[in-house]
Amino acid sequence: MNSPQHRPFQVLGVQQIAIGGPDKTRLRKLWVDMLGLEITGTFRSERENVDEDICAIGSGPFKVEVDLMQPLDPDKKPAVHATPLNHVGLWIDDLPAAVGWLTAQGVRFAPGGIRQGAAGFDICFLHPRGSEEFPIAGEGVLIELVQAPPEVVKAFAALAAG
Repeated sequence: MNSPQHRPFQVLGVQQIAIGGPDKTRLRKLWVDMLGLEITGTFRSERENVDEDICAIGSGPFKVEVDLMQPLDPDKKPAVHATPLNHVGLWIDDLPAAVGWLTAQGVRFAPGGIRQGAAGFDICFLHPRGSEEFPIAGEGVLIELVQAPPEVVKAFAALAAG
């Protein structure tokens, strides 16, 4: 296995947490009404079977997105409501390099490749379960890799430099 200094990318921080339930109004009651997160947008996708409120906590490059998701059709897949913590998103400084290197290390990705996500950033997902060909996976957790925009990369570099 390659050592970290040969890894051609960095995980900069948490970009998002996605939480699913059968009815997002119940999720809003906790996350927006009780905890004070701000709704910054919405996203609906028939292909992804999701109706979500995009919320935020924090600001600038340290803002974390919290997606409150419900299925458009509870009998269809993907079932965004079946796993309460649907996925965790991580800021990546170089997403194509990360995907190439991780694939070569035996990491399994979910179908779909790199594509634009709900918030407008390029994304891809690590599969929650490994396979014979790609044995390394999220061990039950879907992990979203998100291409960090230049201002986020710069802010994290400044933080690391002290």
